[in-house]
Amino acid sequence: MMSFLTESFLLSNKHAQELYFNYAKEMPIFDYHCHLSPKEIWENKTFANITQAWLGGDHYKWRAMRLNGVKEDYITGNAPDEEKFLAWAETVPQTIGNPLYHWTHMELKNYFNIHDHLNETNGKQIWEECNQQLRQEDFTPRALIERSNVKAVGTTDDPTDSLIYHKKLKEDESFQIKVIPTFRPDGAIKIEDNSFADWVGNLAAVTNGTISTFEAFLESLKERVQYFHDHGCRASDHDMTEVPYEEADSAEVENIFHKGLNNMELSKLEILKYKTYLMTWLGKEYARLGWVMQLHIGVMRNNNSRMLQKIGPNTGFDSIGDQKMAYATSKLLDALDKKESLPKTILYSVNPNDNYILASMIGNFTESGVKGKIQFGSAWWFNDHIDGMKKQLTDLASVGLLSNFIGMLTDSRSFLSYPRHDYFRRILCNIIGTWINEGQLPDDMDRWGQIVQDICYNNVVEYFGLKDTV
Repeated sequence: MMSFLTESFLLSNKHAQELYFNYAKEMPIFDYHCHLSPKEIWENKTFANITQAWLGGDHYKWRAMRLNGVKEDYITGNAPDEEKFLAWAETVPQTIGNPLYHWTHMELKNYFNIHDHLNETNGKQIWEECNQQLRQEDFTPRALIERSNVKAVGTTDDPTDSLIYHKKLKEDESFQIKVIPTFRPDGAIKIEDNSFADWVGNLAAVTNGTISTFEAFLESLKERVQYFHDHGCRASDHDMTEVPYEEADSAEVENIFHKGLNNMELSKLEILKYKTYLMTWLGKEYARLGWVMQLHIGVMRNNNSRMLQKIGPNTGFDSIGDQKMAYATSKLLDALDKKESLPKTILYSVNPNDNYILASMIGNFTESGVKGKIQFGSAWWFNDHIDGMKKQLTDLASVGLLSNFIGMLTDSRSFLSYPRHDYFRRILCNIIGTWINEGQLPDDMDRWGQIVQDICYNNVVEYFGLKDTV
């Protein structure tokens, strides 16, 4: 059966094809937000089989398998890896309309040169063919990154992390791709979590001190921010079910902090006051160092408490929230801007209903001489499909400047996910190509091609301050 993944896949007209083949296709990748393991990149071990390379940690696939009635043993349980893969193979044909169908076949084609449509009849054959190739040297984590034309990746790292593998990778002259840590202080911010006191204890341990006051807590955080900066970090990342904004003074926050340390019950107002104070403090630190602040907004996490207890968080039981966020987001950004301490900021919402809110919000906080200081981030999680990407791109273009957009990210734990960038580039080229084809833009391919290349790569390396280093 001939593959549907032709050279012109998703490119519906000659202008889209010209933009893609002449301008977008060969551009490098800076995957500025992902969840790859620096340890796995450093160790560079071959994968035992395709299940470990492809299904491990991929809650997108796990969720689809559950929806298709696959038993948990064949998803996160103890079933043999081959049987897990065959369960995925049976699920794939049922994912039509879901980006998983396209991503699955793009990854098989791009990395394994397999053009067959994965299903229940050929699963065993493809299992064996993939496993045979995975034994080769060009299927190690580093080789997969290099083969994908990646120049840099931004991992996601807890402030208490030693960054030992980032250090090792930086010192390894045989591997030229930058692996850049990202400061992810969820443990510091989520004072309502039962793990808060333990996290503060871990922070104290890595800063060789004791933390009994909020001031000492901030000093320890500042030490870790500087530590991350010294090891190449240029961005933070924050998971926010809702954006906090509730003003408070330091005395109030000191009291709230002590309640959190002692596992005392906190009101929603107290939680918002604490988070607002800490986020504005952190934002000033990021601005001082020239970092990018990323706000991932709106996910309702771990909805299924039974499965949370059974297999833990980040396993495919999250969904879109509908909290109102326009007022709080504006007030938080304004609180930093008033003190000239607003860092470059990327705003992502998992709820597509927020697209126009964020696309309009980014124009409120500009800085003279800086292109696109506040960004409306790439279509994310439940939106990184064809319709979601088109909507994000066209909504941004409608009320902002698409030309300054910093483009795609994988947000993935898999070394096989880079075809998502190609997916995005085809969609981008088709949008602009269609505008040309319909007479909405003049036929000035060099101009629009330059914008395409900027969105694919040039804008993001400049935005993160890496233009001359990657």
